[in-house]
Amino acid sequence: MIAKLEDFRALVEADTVRRYTQDHIQDAIQGNNYPLSVHAQAMTAKLHIGKKYARIDVGGSGKYMVDMITCNIYGIKAYGVIHRGHCYGNLDTVNSWNWGGYVASKRASATPQDALQGANMVPA
Repeated sequence: MIAKLEDFRALVEADTVRRYTQDHIQDAIQGNNYPLSVHAQAMTAKLHIGKKYARIDVGGSGKYMVDMITCNIYGIKAYGVIHRGHCYGNLDTVNSWNWGGYVASKRASATPQDALQGANMVPA
């Protein structure tokens, strides 16, 4: 379970870095020249494991929480409070989501198996 959580943290961080890099390129095209390193702290994802939930913080803010029993991934309503209306699959379907935006979004290239696993997920 800890390995899956760490893999999820790394995926969130990689997708966030990818989005910031794409935004930086667009800004450079528009003439806004600044080093990408100004966003270094905002691109960092950290994993915090608790008794009931693990949380992924991106930059200085909470972003996702994982139920330690069901492995379902939720958005955060308030720091430390899950938003049950924003469920993003589970730790087995993390690769079918793009984690780099303001909220997660489904990837267009999700495999049919990922879609089936996500459909069989039961919210807590």
